[in-house]
Amino acid sequence: MGLRSRLFGARAPVALTTAVALLSIVTGITNMAVETTPIFLGSWFPESVQQTAGFTGTLTGFVMLVAAYGLRRGLRSAWYVALVLLPVTGIQGVVQASQFSLPLIALSLVSIPFLLLNRKRFDREVELSATQKAAGIALVGVQFYGTIGAYALRDEFPRIGEGSLGLLDAFYFTIVTASTVGYGDVTPDSFRGELFAISVVVLGTASFAVALGALFSPIIEARFARALGRMTDTQLELLENHVIVLGYGDLTEPILEELTAGDVPFVVITPDQTRAAELSDRGMNVLTADPSDEEPLQRAQLQDATAVVAATNNDAEDALAVLTARQLRPDVRIVAAATDTENAGKLRRAGADTVISPASIGGHLLVESALSGKDTERIADEILETKENERADD
Repeated sequence: MGLRSRLFGARAPVALTTAVALLSIVTGITNMAVETTPIFLGSWFPESVQQTAGFTGTLTGFVMLVAAYGLRRGLRSAWYVALVLLPVTGIQGVVQASQFSLPLIALSLVSIPFLLLNRKRFDREVELSATQKAAGIALVGVQFYGTIGAYALRDEFPRIGEGSLGLLDAFYFTIVTASTVGYGDVTPDSFRGELFAISVVVLGTASFAVALGALFSPIIEARFARALGRMTDTQLELLENHVIVLGYGDLTEPILEELTAGDVPFVVITPDQTRAAELSDRGMNVLTADPSDEEPLQRAQLQDATAVVAATNNDAEDALAVLTARQLRPDVRIVAAATDTENAGKLRRAGADTVISPASIGGHLLVESALSGKDTERIADEILETKENERADD
């Protein structure tokens, strides 16, 4: 199940799209900077066309990186973008026709089936905040204002030695002015042109600042969330075939060590912020919330979980968390640990498929090992098998 999840789960198209994006960038830059040996269809394309394909391939790679980020968030729009660009990167690799293009072509073709197989996993619509929408409108509006304005005043913005500005020159002027790059190759030669350039600088820098703030604020929030032991929505959306650990206590740590050693994906739901931050610092997935509430279980992708484990020091809280998980998903396997042996039946009635009493098992192990001298691991297996048979008979 673990291998199948890695190969055919939602993570596969995200990883493959990211790899294709990086490979497209590296291949494009390499083919532009290094003299390559044309192969297969290389003689069909002029060198200028191959160079252009290297440049556009680099740009396509950067766009695909954005698409890969969108796939991580489960966005349907990102899925469509990736589906369109994967064949494009393959074609660009063919046109570049160098020995460096072969991995790009192969990986682009391999990635398409994985993307198609996981189409249903990417069903989220783009949800922009009011700030992000305003930032986008402001940025586009300023570029439109600067381009049209500079073109309308083109006679007052002569390019050195080239006469008046064209539409592309006007857009170029707006970009370099609004971003404060200012190469100085396009400058106004009249009072009205200078006033217009000033307005582009003021409005452009303000729109760029707002856009950057809207872009980086979610990243900063994610960093704070991780520092506080909280998972972001992006991390939660990619969970699948994982184990949900309800709560944290003395019995939980060995479980987490076992899951980590077995490379089993899991997420811990605990209301203890201090403990959550500690677990997060150790690289574990943590959701700071009450495990007996429905909302955190749904956010932890209970519908895609392989199993649920409840093993804290409070049997009552465990029973409530187990009951909630069972109601939300009747078919999931739930395993619980009973701190007090007499609470085992209550945990089963709450919905646990298997209830293990560490105290009871520990007592059996100590006595059997002392009297028989048998290996404790074999004794533990025999006890667990006996317990399961007894419950099956009941």
